[in-house]
Amino acid sequence: MSIIQVKELYFSYEGSAQPVFSGLDFHMDSSWRLGLVGRNGRGKTTLLRLLAGQLHGQGSIVSSLPFDYFPFPADAARPAREALIDTLAPYTLWEKEMAACLAHPTPQALARYGEVEEAYAARDGYRVRDDLAREAQLLGIPAEELDRPLYSFSPGEQTRLKLAALFLRPGHFLLLDEPTNHLDEDGRALMAGYLRRKAGLMVVSHDRSFLDQVCTHILALEKQGARVVSGNYTTYRENKRRQDEFERAQRDRILADIGRLKQSAREKADWSDRVEAAKFGADAGGDRGYIGHKAAKMMKRSKSLENRIERQIEEQESLLKNLEYTSPVKLKPLAHRNPVLLRLENLCFSYDGTPLIEGLSLTMLPGERLALTGKNGAGKTTLLHLIMGLLQPCDGRVWLPRDLVISHLPQTAKGIAGTPREMAQARGLDLTLFFTLLRKFDLPQEHFDRDFSGFSLGQKKKTLVSLSLAQPAHLFLWDEPLNDIDPESREQIEEMLLETNASMVFIEHERAFIDRVATRELRLGAGKDSGR
Repeated sequence: MSIIQVKELYFSYEGSAQPVFSGLDFHMDSSWRLGLVGRNGRGKTTLLRLLAGQLHGQGSIVSSLPFDYFPFPADAARPAREALIDTLAPYTLWEKEMAACLAHPTPQALARYGEVEEAYAARDGYRVRDDLAREAQLLGIPAEELDRPLYSFSPGEQTRLKLAALFLRPGHFLLLDEPTNHLDEDGRALMAGYLRRKAGLMVVSHDRSFLDQVCTHILALEKQGARVVSGNYTTYRENKRRQDEFERAQRDRILADIGRLKQSAREKADWSDRVEAAKFGADAGGDRGYIGHKAAKMMKRSKSLENRIERQIEEQESLLKNLEYTSPVKLKPLAHRNPVLLRLENLCFSYDGTPLIEGLSLTMLPGERLALTGKNGAGKTTLLHLIMGLLQPCDGRVWLPRDLVISHLPQTAKGIAGTPREMAQARGLDLTLFFTLLRKFDLPQEHFDRDFSGFSLGQKKKTLVSLSLAQPAHLFLWDEPLNDIDPESREQIEEMLLETNASMVFIEHERAFIDRVATRELRLGAGKDSGR
């Protein structure tokens, strides 16, 4: 157990108008499980990469432990077992070299064998495969599967295998950047249980349920810098909410004080101007030099008072700088005259002859929010595509009322290009509404005319959500809307949906969001599918 310290850290990307970090200070214990949180664009991934040595800034990072970063590359064409252990050390290369030395046992070869074997044993080469199998088993992947090529595993399984490999190096502090990506709800629960048995890690995740299950501490990147809180995400959020409520209660008083100070500064400036003008007035009297001297003294005193007032104004305004503003997001869905918006009648769909959706029947009424849940590969995105008509069922049918307008939010930003302004114009959207939504989701105004490709993942997803919300529609079809979006924006979306009668079918893996927002839940992949 040791202390990791970050002191006066400064970092800016080339060409950026503002630094990501300026004078960042915090410390943490190497045995903690920290959740790293903050609004999109605050620099969470940047901080992990600075700690890992992938980026270099000014200031100091003091740690007696080395850092390991997730995700990391691995040769997906090789068997998973070999590909993963070789990301830790050149085990298979050492094994080949030792075998070659023993095949031709000259004195030089045997001497080299001893050197390689010593390094191999020191890095636990004789047990590394068994250790990997044990960790993989804890993450739900049987040991006998590890001889398959790494690419043959699903993205979620690859995530779990790489995480298992990282924990084979004792004495390292792990930096986990969005390990819940590509994991379904069951996979996230499995990973949370696994990480709870570990120590010494920092994890970036926007899944509030996951952070609550895993973390002993929270490191929050706020407007004024870093803040470390003991407890899980809910503990941090409650403390932050109380702090923000206190600051809001102070806001009116502070703004009133600032207004009075500015008015006082204006009055003092006017007063000195009048005295100076009096020197040349018709009633100035005799000694203009005396009046001028008096005016100069009064102007000097006035200027000093103005400076003092300006400092007070700055002090008052600084009290508001750490307050997080999350304005309510509004949605006005279109109302359709039909009392039924969607009907699935004995719907069936197969891939290459393998049934994926079987006998699914469902009726959806206006105002319902249907959550599609189930393991990865259960057919959730396929069902959205069937509803949209992008795929055709093998049997049964999808019925939608005539003139129904659908707004679709895709899972990824693949194939989407241009600036936010260009995207909205191409879709014929109301620019004022669209830009208002972007600002409420904390996207800077200067991003409106920047190329989308340079956005962070969270900023990209917020742009996609805003495009969908700005499109008038009867039915919203959202595929994993919360991916990469910060918790504060997730709360905005929750509140919006709870206060509207929008009709929606959505896929999401965060249980907290499903429990709060969904009016119905349909779990796919559990035998014959049916709505409930």
